[in-house]
Amino acid sequence: MSRPIRATISAAAFAHNLAIARRHAGAAKIWAVVKANAYGHGLLRSVQALRDADGYAMLDFADAVQLRGAGIDKPILMLEGFFKPEDIALLLKYRLTPVIHNIEQIEMLAKAGVGGPLDVYLKVNSGMNRLGFAVDNVRLAWNALDGNPGIGSVTLMTHFADADGEGGIAAQMQWFNEMTQPFEAPRSLANSAALLRFAEETRADWVRPGIMLYGCSPFSFKSAEEIGLRPVMTLTSEIIGVQHLQSGERIGYGMAYEAAQEMTIGVVACGYADGYPRHAPTSTPVLVAGQRTGTVGRVSMDMMCVDISDIPEAYVGTPVTLWGEGLSCDEVAQAAGTVSYELLCALATRVPVVEI
Repeated sequence: MSRPIRATISAAAFAHNLAIARRHAGAAKIWAVVKANAYGHGLLRSVQALRDADGYAMLDFADAVQLRGAGIDKPILMLEGFFKPEDIALLLKYRLTPVIHNIEQIEMLAKAGVGGPLDVYLKVNSGMNRLGFAVDNVRLAWNALDGNPGIGSVTLMTHFADADGEGGIAAQMQWFNEMTQPFEAPRSLANSAALLRFAEETRADWVRPGIMLYGCSPFSFKSAEEIGLRPVMTLTSEIIGVQHLQSGERIGYGMAYEAAQEMTIGVVACGYADGYPRHAPTSTPVLVAGQRTGTVGRVSMDMMCVDISDIPEAYVGTPVTLWGEGLSCDEVAQAAGTVSYELLCALATRVPVVEI
């Protein structure tokens, strides 16, 4: 028998969340962002569940080749473009659309003599200052791509730095519009936060939802439940041991937690080697037998402790939900001082996955 920990992936939740994205997108097409092994959910199973998307956005060439080998024929967008001249042949062979974000990529395309047509995305730096062409070289990049006979269509794109925050998108939208006003081309702007919050301004021709497809909120001020999203991944385990502590007794590595009174502790088969955050503090929420309680002491490699003092029916074999159905991953992440993206992506390969 394997350990009781499981990650359950719901295809129905994927379809539900994609339908919400579709309603916000209007007539725009949808790139389903499936980078990082589909945010830890498994690339192929996620793409199959998101079959109604118009295309898939990712980073790694190996992932793109895997999708083509599995018979996925829809467009694939490579969000970091390509890295070496030899990658260009892969773009053509597997019909991949690269994001062009630096002059070096344009020079590699020119030297390669692309036998295209190769469709590309031209990334504009509208203020995030990560990747993309700034105001002084957007036109240079456009002209170089437009003048390359191997290049097919060019789509303009940008990425918002604060669509989920107080700053919003106004300044970036104005800057993007000013820089791209001379160019007639399709546009792709919205990530999950922009799509949910600023759909009218940002849906353009293609949208790029990511975290919302997996059932988590891109916002700190609005929950996934309020948006209507459903968690795709539910991480569960069981209690494998019980300890009864007296006041003053300690538990866990470093003996960092001291019982203030008599309490009962459940030891759960889940630790940081399974992907649970080691830095999660005491009182990080969990569900035991469907009832809300919290963690106690430090998270170990393979185990963690939870307070079951007020759950008398809890004992060895009692089910525990770490995040997912009934307990948003966003809430667990917030308690641990991180974001749901990190928790989902960190799911360890040793955790068995059940598809429903």
